[in-house]
Amino acid sequence: MPVELNLSICIVNWNTRDYLESCLRSLETYPANYTTEIIVVDNASTDDSVAMVQQDFPNVRLIQNTANLGYAKGNNQAVNAATGAYILLLNPDIVVHPNSLTDSMEFILSTPNTASLGCRLISPDGTTQMSVRGFPDPCAVLCEYLKLWCLAPKHRGIGAYRMRWFDYSTTAKVDQPMGSYLLISRSAWETVGPLDEQFPIFFNEVDWCERAKRQFKFDIWYSGSIAVTHFGGGSTKQVRPEMIRESHRSLARYYDKHYSSRSNRLTIQTILFAILLDEFAQVLKSKIRRSSMAQ
Repeated sequence: MPVELNLSICIVNWNTRDYLESCLRSLETYPANYTTEIIVVDNASTDDSVAMVQQDFPNVRLIQNTANLGYAKGNNQAVNAATGAYILLLNPDIVVHPNSLTDSMEFILSTPNTASLGCRLISPDGTTQMSVRGFPDPCAVLCEYLKLWCLAPKHRGIGAYRMRWFDYSTTAKVDQPMGSYLLISRSAWETVGPLDEQFPIFFNEVDWCERAKRQFKFDIWYSGSIAVTHFGGGSTKQVRPEMIRESHRSLARYYDKHYSSRSNRLTIQTILFAILLDEFAQVLKSKIRRSSMAQ
């Protein structure tokens, strides 16, 4: 019998009908041992996502936007409509496992001062995804873009951003687990505030975790014993070149918000120049790939 504690599962969808259906089916098959509501915010999908939810999942609360308002704004909408004491930000390309939700709730309930919890993300082929990073401090990101981490991939200084040395089987306090599956306490959300909508797709959960940890002294946890399947990029890969540019623009905004007053301006300018070069290279690769596929 469910325990009387509320969990609100918030999903933002844009043209990922099949992923969303699998996600909702997994939530239906493996529910939490807690009273739960599911809220789907649809960002003006054109792939029958809305009709599928309405027809197959009538108990899901559906919010329909008339335009694509982005991931951050969509999640803020969902949380504003939610009633749960705990909030799970969940990507539609996630399939939960039998004990994912219950174990996550039990962890956060038993761990004082926790703002949010991430878990192990597993690819469909069974491999564990690199889903934990350090905060994007300028020197750490500069080492990343200049490929200095190649000299010592597991060095905790020059590899501090992507943390290639991290043991994903462990449970530990971290800076920022990927927001694809992020369980947040309502009290922490109300203290830290909503997702910053100047980061519509990328870095919004990073910004939230930075505020929670550095400003309000909450703990951010990753649990390697809790797992879900993550297909990855369900929405963003539909418009890959645009998403590459948006990711880099968001990092520039992130530096303007968090680091411009306390970091060496030359370092940040060097990073932004490296970002521009990286953006050009990635967009070019994407165009070449699409051209070769079309031939």
